[in-house]
Amino acid sequence: MDFNKTYSASDEYRREELIKKIERAVNNLTIEELEALHYDMITKNYINESF
Repeated sequence: MDFNKTYSASDEYRREELIKKIERAVNNLTIEELEALHYDMITKNYINESF
């Protein structure tokens, strides 16, 4: 997956809209659901735990 892709104006707008929807959904999750999501994202390498 190429996260460094440059976006056209319409792609950037769609990206921002998707981020807003995801943020609203995440804000409504319980701690258990957040932990499950976190684990899933780590196992799929969407999150890198090295700081």
